[in-house]
Amino acid sequence: MESMLNKLKSTVTKVTADVTSAVMGNPVTREFDVGRHVASGGNGLAWKIFNGTKKSTKQEVAVFVFDKKLIDKYQKFEKDQIIDSLKRGVQQLTRLRHPRLLTVQHPLEESRDCLAFCTEPVCASLANVLGNWENLPSTVSPDIKDYKLYDVETKYGLLQVSEGLSFLHSSVKMVHGNLTPENIILNKTGAWKIMGFDFCIPSTNPSEQEPKFPCKEWDPNLPSLCLPNPEYLAPEYILSVSCETASDMYSLGAVFYAVFNKGKPIFEVNKQDIYKSFSRQLDQLSRLGSSSLQNIPEEVREHVKLLLNVTPTVRPDADQMTKIPFFDDVGAVTLQYFDSLFQRDNLQKSQFFKGLPKVLPKLPKRVIVQRILPCLTSEFVNPDMVPFVLPNVLLIAEECTKEEYVKLILPELGPVFKQQEPIQILLIFLQKMDLLLTKTPADEIKNSVLPMVYRALEAPSIQIQELCLNIIPTFANLIDYPSMKNSLIPRIKNACLQTSSLAVRVNSLVCLGKILEYLDKWFVLDDILPFLQQIPSKEPAVLMGILGIYKCTFTHKKLGITKEQLAGKVLPHLIPLSIENNLNFNQFNSFISVIKEMLHRLEVEHKTKLEQLHIMQEQQKSLDITNQMNTSEETKLPNAGSQIDKVFNNIGTDLLTGSGSDSKENGVQNTQKRASLTLEEKQKLAKEQEQAQKLKSQQPLKPQAHTPVVPVKQTKDLTETLMDNMSSLTSLSINTPQISASTSFSSVPSMGMGMVFSTPVDNTKRNLTNGLTANMGFQTPPFSLPASANQHLFSGPGTPGAGQMTLGTPSSLPNLHTRRPSAGMSQQTPHRPTDMSALDSLFGPQKPKVSMNQLSQQKPNQWLNQFVPPQGSPGTGSSVMGTQLNMVHTFPM
Repeated sequence: MESMLNKLKSTVTKVTADVTSAVMGNPVTREFDVGRHVASGGNGLAWKIFNGTKKSTKQEVAVFVFDKKLIDKYQKFEKDQIIDSLKRGVQQLTRLRHPRLLTVQHPLEESRDCLAFCTEPVCASLANVLGNWENLPSTVSPDIKDYKLYDVETKYGLLQVSEGLSFLHSSVKMVHGNLTPENIILNKTGAWKIMGFDFCIPSTNPSEQEPKFPCKEWDPNLPSLCLPNPEYLAPEYILSVSCETASDMYSLGAVFYAVFNKGKPIFEVNKQDIYKSFSRQLDQLSRLGSSSLQNIPEEVREHVKLLLNVTPTVRPDADQMTKIPFFDDVGAVTLQYFDSLFQRDNLQKSQFFKGLPKVLPKLPKRVIVQRILPCLTSEFVNPDMVPFVLPNVLLIAEECTKEEYVKLILPELGPVFKQQEPIQILLIFLQKMDLLLTKTPADEIKNSVLPMVYRALEAPSIQIQELCLNIIPTFANLIDYPSMKNSLIPRIKNACLQTSSLAVRVNSLVCLGKILEYLDKWFVLDDILPFLQQIPSKEPAVLMGILGIYKCTFTHKKLGITKEQLAGKVLPHLIPLSIENNLNFNQFNSFISVIKEMLHRLEVEHKTKLEQLHIMQEQQKSLDITNQMNTSEETKLPNAGSQIDKVFNNIGTDLLTGSGSDSKENGVQNTQKRASLTLEEKQKLAKEQEQAQKLKSQQPLKPQAHTPVVPVKQTKDLTETLMDNMSSLTSLSINTPQISASTSFSSVPSMGMGMVFSTPVDNTKRNLTNGLTANMGFQTPPFSLPASANQHLFSGPGTPGAGQMTLGTPSSLPNLHTRRPSAGMSQQTPHRPTDMSALDSLFGPQKPKVSMNQLSQQKPNQWLNQFVPPQGSPGTGSSVMGTQLNMVHTFPM
């Protein structure tokens, strides 16, 4: 198999090389470059057709080449006859000029190996399209192999052939003599052109009314290339050796039949006995029925039957055939009109182009691209016609692939992009901008398409500017970001600031608002929003446009405005605008609504930020305190677990804490509490630490030196002093039996806190305790309570901590022994002189004297709070402390 393929390749290569070498010796190659072998045509498909280009202009052509090797089998005189016949046909074609005849670009040139001439670009011959691939490359091109004739192509092609015959018969007074599918050529645009004038018969009396066409007798001894194709010849050629213009019409009828029967002729002729074959054909033609023509469309079937009539005078002439209803198809008429455009004036053309968009959807794409598009683009040289032609070209572009658009349409649009007059050209391009940006390569967009948009924004016409601004948002997503940022946006801003038209200014703002989503956040914040403050106009429409941009930026998920810009730039700009006198009620409400939304978000975001910072600070403090506690536990210092003990140790109150077993138990309880602290408790603990740090930073109070000799005596003196001071209160009456034996002070700080109150200045130095208060540096003014309050304070049923004062176990003060007061304590005792020595350290010369009222204004609760354990923590101390604080607030001042 592989060897067969290699052999085939070598054969194709050899043939191609031979043809190329034959052409290279022909004078045609001096002016034309010969390309690929694409088709074959002419009598017997003897001419090979190549693509080519003219060297000087790069214009496309078709190069027809006849290789003399094809006739090597003939004798010399036969070869000469064949060459003369071929030369005659080309020379006659060269002299004739008509749109329905193949146009010769360069006359016939002969060399030793071949004949060659050049014509307009060619796609294929009709015979190739109908399946006759003789004299084609071994690998048939898909352009021919897959070629399918559409109905509109068939109709208009046959009409073109009819028009060509009409020209020959009426104007030239000539009979073609060999009208066959081989001599009908489809050019690059798909138009059907007549060639093959090898056996044409000019009239001998062209000036007379009835022309005469001499006919030669059929000579079967001549080579086939020296004879016309008998399968398309009229019977009178052979049987009566006569011909006339009607003979070509018979050939046209035979072509009709072949076109609708896949290239098969109506009769097959035996060339060895041609007279017998034509006699039989004549008999069949006289009895030709509709069954033989069933593949031909019904609307033209009768006309074809007339064309194939035995009697020449019955056959329709060429001019009559061009007017039959079969050719009145809208597609065929449209194509016919394009072929006659050069005969129309601008008004007729404009009317035709206006109606063309309704016809284009009815035509096959290949027909549009091959036939109509070249005719349309050729009109671009006429500026007045461009506004009428351009919409149709862009409509065709929509149906093309990107490759077809780049190859066929974009090169033709290049010069049109730069045209600024008439102004409608710019309008049409702007309306189809999405199509241009979708199918045009990026380089061409930057070089041709976007500059046109920029020119529109800078155009002196307000209408153009408005349209451009309205259309830009529809294709903004197709514009690359650098072009959008560096070229388009600045021009929109300039149009807004420099225009004197309110409509342009408003449309500029609307355009910016619609394309915000295609911009990045920081470009909008740094470039677009500051630009809004530069707009001098205060018309309501402009103000609402400004508000719209602010609102779009503010509410867009990708964009958004930072709270700093809200507070510093946006709101200071919007609020004054909201009270402009030109705004109506609804417009004002719109402004206020947006302003309120901005203020609300500003409030929420900033509160959230502050709360987060506060929580972070508190957590950090809590971590610091925890680390300090852990350090205290590791060192295992006496009473280190108690925060209150630390404070009192720092201010010199060692007398208030003991080192007994109770202290150890309290330390264990405090350690357990620290192990299960909640966030709120940690926050309170942090606050307590702050207060403790503040106390440390203050100058400590200097207690009066007190050196106890006997612990029992010290306890006794303290108790007596306390009881004496309490008995001096006029409204206080304490009954000894009401104090149960199991009650005592839980801790000295608790009792001390319960004794601190603010009183007027005149009671500052009266009835102060001279024991505990002097040692701690506290001032305890005298106070009085009614009996009910007294009873509530020290006795009564109920659970501790619920508004009652609960006294701790005696172990809280291991060195103190409570002495039960005498029966006379409930009566008022004589007032003893107060020992004022405890005040010397407080009101000494080194510190100013402060009244109790002033002390009360220094928020003692903050100081007290540092001694309060976290709420909800287990232990008796929490209840005791809470009760004592409640008592503080309930005492009358």
